[in-house]
Amino acid sequence: MEKEKKERRSRKWTLVIYPDSAPENWRQVISNMHVAWIESPCHDKDKNPDNTVKKAHWHILLMFGSDKSFRQIKEIADELNAPIPQPCRNVVGMVRYFAHIDNPEKHQYKPSDIVGHCGADPQQYLETASQKKADRYKRIKDMMDFVDDQGITEFADLLRYARVKHFDDWFQSLCDDSAFVMGQYVKSVRYSAEKEK
Repeated sequence: MEKEKKERRSRKWTLVIYPDSAPENWRQVISNMHVAWIESPCHDKDKNPDNTVKKAHWHILLMFGSDKSFRQIKEIADELNAPIPQPCRNVVGMVRYFAHIDNPEKHQYKPSDIVGHCGADPQQYLETASQKKADRYKRIKDMMDFVDDQGITEFADLLRYARVKHFDDWFQSLCDDSAFVMGQYVKSVRYSAEKEK
């Protein structure tokens, strides 16, 4: 069983870092690997079952571009004086755990205190599916209002406008998941305008 655990490979690994045993420059040690990683707030208010305060610690999520073996990650853990690393099965669940978002019985840490390093963006993992869906519907509503207000009758005109004026929201939405509904809407607006003539 121990051999099987050590041969396990994963792209995502978690570590626990203790302030009293980690090297002073532990963040720099990780960042020098040039791997995207996420750091929890310092968990200094967690409680044991007997209500005593747990030893302060950080949870770390390392996100590699390719699979890494237990042995490779154990070398990193040893350099940081961290306990046995664990493969991460669910990035969204892990990042949310960093603030105990889904564990109301535990101390609630601020999601805004979760820090991304080397290009990692914790915010993308903190948004719920319902928030993402609501944002998508709001973008579609805004685009429909624009089509109505400006009398847009060609999808290409909407796409060009979005590319120039709303690249970070409308344009990406049209490219990723809203082109069909907006294309149909523009076509319907054009058809209605022609019918009225």
